[in-house]
Amino acid sequence: MDYDHTMTKTRPDSSESPAESPESIGNTNRGVNASPSCYYDSLSPSQTGYAKKEFIMMAPEEKLKHFDSRAQAFEDNLEFDACIQDLVRCVALTRLVYGDGHLKLAQAHARLAKAYFQFKGWGLQAQEHSALARELLPFCSSISSCRGEKLDVLQCVLNVHITQGGASLLKANLEEAESSFLEAEQVIEELHQQGGINQEEKMKTELEISTGLSRVYRRQNRPEEALSQCQKSLQGLKDCGKPEKTCLVYRDMAAIEEGKGHLDRAIEHLSKAHAVAMSHSPKELEGAQISHSLALILSAAAEPHHNDSAGHYFEQSLSAYKNSAGTQDPAFLTTQDDFCRFLLLSGQQERCVEIQRASLATKRSTFGDLSAEVADTLQLIGSVEMSEGRVTQAHRTMTKCLKIQSLLYSPQHKKTKATQKAVDMLARAPEVAERQQRHGRRKSKRHTLSVVPSAGNDGNLMSDS
Repeated sequence: MDYDHTMTKTRPDSSESPAESPESIGNTNRGVNASPSCYYDSLSPSQTGYAKKEFIMMAPEEKLKHFDSRAQAFEDNLEFDACIQDLVRCVALTRLVYGDGHLKLAQAHARLAKAYFQFKGWGLQAQEHSALARELLPFCSSISSCRGEKLDVLQCVLNVHITQGGASLLKANLEEAESSFLEAEQVIEELHQQGGINQEEKMKTELEISTGLSRVYRRQNRPEEALSQCQKSLQGLKDCGKPEKTCLVYRDMAAIEEGKGHLDRAIEHLSKAHAVAMSHSPKELEGAQISHSLALILSAAAEPHHNDSAGHYFEQSLSAYKNSAGTQDPAFLTTQDDFCRFLLLSGQQERCVEIQRASLATKRSTFGDLSAEVADTLQLIGSVEMSEGRVTQAHRTMTKCLKIQSLLYSPQHKKTKATQKAVDMLARAPEVAERQQRHGRRKSKRHTLSVVPSAGNDGNLMSDS
């Protein structure tokens, strides 16, 4: 599971998601006092696949079976919002069918928690439902009689620990994340020994755990332990025969080495990730992302020979983003801005300004006229114009930037103050002062002409009086 490079759009956590709002589904976290039939009655035939009367008359067990299979179909089709809505319904129906202390209810909560975490990145909701499942599991374990039920309990415990670990990492609760992943390691060994999970599933789950632990240790400033977990992940992927999945691990290792100040090792890991991406998915976004990362780290390296390579990877990344996401995609525009900063540091001011000017219309369309991206672009262009001695043009550009920053941040913000200082300095230049005086005289003349009436108008006024 990729906790840092999230692949889904997320929103700030809240205690109530749209899928669980009272208007849509009712409260799944309390008892069974409120019957779920009221909100199933409101579902249209297109939502259930049955005529309304037929669906109302269905037994709860049949409704549960229907929503359970449909949730899986939605997941397979990547319709994650619809999948989560059906999983919420499954929780309510499972409680109705099996009661509060049943393993099925713990499994339903665990499945919903995993969906919130994996599909939406909603850590709070994932933690809430994992906690509900965890509360039920000791009771389920004590009443499980047969071996199969005990293995089901262990599998549910494993799922809960992994989801709680990932959700805690999202919420920056690193101690809880570490504890959950370590407990998951113990459970998976026990589950495998008892034949509850096959070797392939075990290796896949161990990869998820080691990836999570490496990121916990990295954020706890424990780089050696983080790298050790990455090595475990690499070995696991090689054992599984899935080298195409090693990109993410190499990228994590590069980030860890970069944090330690070992740029050469970071470059080595990113180069390996790039080679894997280019051999397995050269036209996909991952290749563009890795090329961008490689360009940034090469441009930061002290050795001059890295500059040519950095430029190459910047252009490769931009080309890949253009082909896969388009030139209006924020990732393309961010990479383009990084490339322009690289050009500026390499002494290629003209090309930098040319690219930045061409990007203004796209940034206005993508981010809005009054956006930080547009202001930053104007500021960069204005700074280059100042350095080249084009004072009048720089004053125009920086004044436009100042207007946006004043509205965006307020006149008292440090960015606005810095731009105001630059504008004031440029205004003292003779050519700018002269231009402003001419502009002022023209403005004053237009104002006078609009206020003083013409001779013809005077006559009309006299005749009216």
